[in-house]
Formats: sequence, structure tokens, C-alpha cells
Amino acid sequence: MTEDLTAEEVRALLKLEPHATCGFVRVTFVSETRIAPGGLPPPFAEGRPTGSALYFMVTPDAPVRLHRIRNDQLYHYYLGDPIEVLMLHADGTTERVVVGPDLRGGQRVQLLIPGNTFHTARVIPEGFRGWFLGTSTEWPGVEPAHVEIGNVEALTKEYPDAAEDLRAFQQGRGD
Repeated sequence: MTEDLTAEEVRALLKLEPHATCGFVRVTFVSETRIAPGGLPPPFAEGRPTGSALYFMVTPDAPVRLHRIRNDQLYHYYLGDPIEVLMLHADGTTERVVVGPDLRGGQRVQLLIPGNTFHTARVIPEGFRGWFLGTSTEWPGVEPAHVEIGNVEALTKEYPDAAEDLRAFQQGRGD
């Protein structure tokens, strides 16, 4: 039933809109329960929702832009092709992980991205789809002011072994 869905149909059905960091997005949940100011250590000391979630779609023309959030977040695979995620860890290491349905092939249906980890992702076209649909859940909840867009050129200096990958991911190329 979902095999014949196009990216345009999924975007319309789920009311996904273009987004500055994650291809196409719709926020589906922001907890009304808030952690009071002072209830968490920095950088969350000003208070936050206890959790949040959003749908996101990645296409070859709309990859996940290089960014980081303060929170831990969990990517969940739903439909479509897999995505390859490049993470730049705070300790200077990098990691590439494929999020998708092929468990036997080593793909994951969930991926934890630790807080303050710059990351980017691109769709790996497998077959005719050319799109990925997933969810990101965050705890405590994300607030827009706590999303930081990464400067690709500056980060290539911090992570020189990942310089070529960083540039390729931002162009959505799968080479």
C-alpha cells in the first residue's frame, strides 16, 4: 500500500513543509509539561518542554542540513529509502550510520544522536522512491533557539578527515 506513494503525496498527506534543517518537516508533538527553570543543568537551566517529536522527509534535493541541537535525539525510520547519517562527535571522531529497513544489511531503524553532535544526512536511493520518511524525538523538548546550523568550512578544519564527506552530504550526493 505504501510502495506506490510519491514524495509529493507523502508531503501532502502528512502536511510536511520545507524546513531549514531537515528537508520537509511537521512538528507533531511538544509536551505541555515543562521542566521548570533550574530543574535541569546547563544548557537546559532556563526550562523546557519534557519532550518533542517531528516527522521529517529527506530527498536528494533536500538533505538534512549540517546542524546540532543541545538535546539527545532519536531518529526513527518509517518509510522509503534509507538515509546515511554523518555525525561529528564532540570528541573529534566521526561516525557514519545508515538508518533504514534492511536490518540484515546492518541498517538501523533507530539512531541515537547525542546532544551537541553536529550531523547531516542524505537519502540513499534504493529503487524508485528517492525519499526517506522518519521521525525525530527529543528529550528534553527542542526549542528553535537551541538549533545551530553548522558552518561546513569551519567544521572541515575541525574534522579534516571528514571534509570531503561534509561537502558531499550537503549536496545530497551519494558517492
